[in-house]
Formats: sequence, structure tokens, C-alpha cells
Amino acid sequence: MLKKRDLHDCHALYDLMVHPDVFPFVRQKAYSYDEFLFITKQTIEAEERGEIISRTILDEWGCPIGTINLFNIQDNAGFLGTWLGKPFHGKGYNQLAKDAFFEELFYEAGIDTIFMRIRTENVRSRKAAEKLPYAIKANETRKTIYNQLNATGKIYDLFEIPKDVYTLQILRNGAQQQDASHLLEA
Repeated sequence: MLKKRDLHDCHALYDLMVHPDVFPFVRQKAYSYDEFLFITKQTIEAEERGEIISRTILDEWGCPIGTINLFNIQDNAGFLGTWLGKPFHGKGYNQLAKDAFFEELFYEAGIDTIFMRIRTENVRSRKAAEKLPYAIKANETRKTIYNQLNATGKIYDLFEIPKDVYTLQILRNGAQQQDASHLLEA
């Protein structure tokens, strides 16, 4: 489902990224294939320096369909950025990618908090964030970060995913699934 970024995936990813329903919401915009190749190379180098964690999202056949990233890593926290190609919207890939990425970030990479800045006009992403049982709208509780993001006007909503809230939700889901399987056995 996820793999480290690789220059070999750039052509497929670039073709997906430039779709008008995707491009406005991509953080690392590239206006040509060569620029996308250069940005990807910079991303790989930034990960080697510990500044970013970036993965390519794959479909069930191993084809690249988008990216998921943790940007601006400081104090065991960073900002999530993810995009999927238009043909893969609404098919469950985003949630699967987030689940795998959050597991890696929280339990392997030592991240404690994941922030999501979502443009107020990006209704699709905002509604998706509001559905996450472990995401907390943080416009008020993280006022300093919220104000930094919106220094020139209200552009973003801020969401926070703390490791402890995520872990509690995962444990609850595991317990509920275990209870359901016991009921089926009875």
C-alpha cells in the first residue's frame, strides 16, 4: 500500500497530480514533469535528513496512485499532506493509506502529533477529517499554530491527531471487533 518515494514512479504520479480536481490541493506543486522529478529528488533527500517522511500510495496492483507525507517535522510533530489521483477518489484508498502511514509515524518513527491544515474551501478533505474519530479540530486549542497558518486571513482549518487519542481509538476498534467475533462464535 505504501512505499518510500522513488524517481521511477514520477511519470505516473505527475500525470495524476496535474488533474484540475487534484492540482489545486497538492502542497508540492510542479508545473512540468522535470520540475516534479526535481521536487521528488529534493523530497527523498529531505527525508534522509529527517525533515520529512514521504511515501508513495500504491493500489492493489502496486501502481502509484498518490502520495502521503509528513512535512515540517519538529518536536515529534508534523503536518500531513496527501493527495490521490482523480480516478482513485472515493474508493477507500485514502483511509487505507492514512491507517498504514499513521501506524508507521506513531509506532516506528516516534511522531507524537500529526497536524492537518485543510483549506476552508476544500470541503471534501474537511469532511473526511471530521469523520476521523481520532482527529480533533484544533482552531481554538492550538491557537498559535492556527494563527500562523492564517496570518493573511482565514485560509485553513487546523486538525490535530495526537498519538494517545489515535492509539485509544485503535484499541477500542480492536476490542469491538474481538467482541463481535466472540458473538459470532456463540
